This record gives sequence, structure tokens and C-alpha cells, in this order.
Amino acid sequence: MKHSALSSGVSGDAFTDLLFNALLGFAMMFIIAFMLIQEPVADGNVDAKAEMLITATWPDGHPDDIDMLVEGPQGEVVWYHNRDGDLMHLDRDDRGLLADRVILDGKTVVNPINQEIITVRGLQVGEYVVNLMHYQSHYTEPLPVTVKVEKLNPEVTLVFYGTRYMRGSGDEQTAVRFSLDSQGEVTGTNELQKNLLTVVLDKSS
Repeated sequence: MKHSALSSGVSGDAFTDLLFNALLGFAMMFIIAFMLIQEPVADGNVDAKAEMLITATWPDGHPDDIDMLVEGPQGEVVWYHNRDGDLMHLDRDDRGLLADRVILDGKTVVNPINQEIITVRGLQVGEYVVNLMHYQSHYTEPLPVTVKVEKLNPEVTLVFYGTRYMRGSGDEQTAVRFSLDSQGEVTGTNELQKNLLTVVLDKSS
């Protein structure tokens, strides 16, 4: 009897040790797996932070189409045919009244605001050129277009604010040219004219 009880006790201890070791093994594997977990790498994502904001606005509800062209320090021009480049992005391409009407819940909603927006997501040393082009005109009277350039960080500062009078389809005017130094500070502005459409066409030919 004593031999039988002893055998049963040894067998029970062995089973307990086996179960404990199995649980310990699972726990160790769980810890190792947890340690190997890494944050997912978002390849190709672009930081949405903007350093500068360039806007062009013209009278609400006006049917004319104004395009903004911005040349960066590396010579790339961002406009409606090239929405990304030189750390810049065309956020809004306004086409006058075209596409200003949308259907929401079965009702037609009109957005009367005419505004083009280009964001600068990274500051580069050199000169930026901001141009306006009167893409489509419906009237003979000059169209006032206001351009505003703002530096957003570390606080919002106004770099330029001014109005150009566009004189019909094909008219291109330089609103402002500004330069940045290695610290991202504006070192100067001027309004010397430069035809960016010619630059774009020369590169595409």
C-alpha cells in the first residue's frame, strides 16, 4: 500500500512539474513575442505639417478661372498640371463657378468662395516665385485677385499681402518673389516679373 501511494505521489508531482514547465514556456514565448512587436512603419507617408500657406482669392461667385503657379528654389513649378513638387502641394484648385455645385442629401449646394491654396511643407534656402494666371475670362473688366503669403511656424507671420488686376485669358503676372535663408527666415521680397508658364512649357518640351 505504501509503495502504491508513493508511486501515485511521484506521478502527481511529475505531472505538476510538467504542467508548470509548459505554462512557463508559454509565458516566456508570450513575453518574447510582445518584445518583438514594433510600431508599424508608414512608408510613403508625407508629414501634413505646413510651414507656409499661399492663397489667392477673387470675388465670390465670379465665373472666371484663376490659376496660381509657385516656383520653388529648386526650379520646380507647382500648379494644376503638377500638384506636388519641391516640398509644396496644391491643396485647392478653384475653377471659378465650375464644380462649385455639389449634391448633398438630394439638394444642390453652392460654394461661392473663389480661392486657390498652395502649402509649403518644408522650407528650402532660396527664392520662391508666386504667379497668377488668368486661365479663363468672361468679362473685359480687370479682375482683382488678392494674394497672401503666410509663414506659420513658430507663429503666424504675414510675408506678403497684395492685389493684382488680371486682364483676361492668358494674362500672367508675378504677385511676389520672396527668399528664405538657412534658418527659414524671409530675407527679402520683390515684385519683379517672371513668366513661369514659359518655364513649365520649356521643361515639358
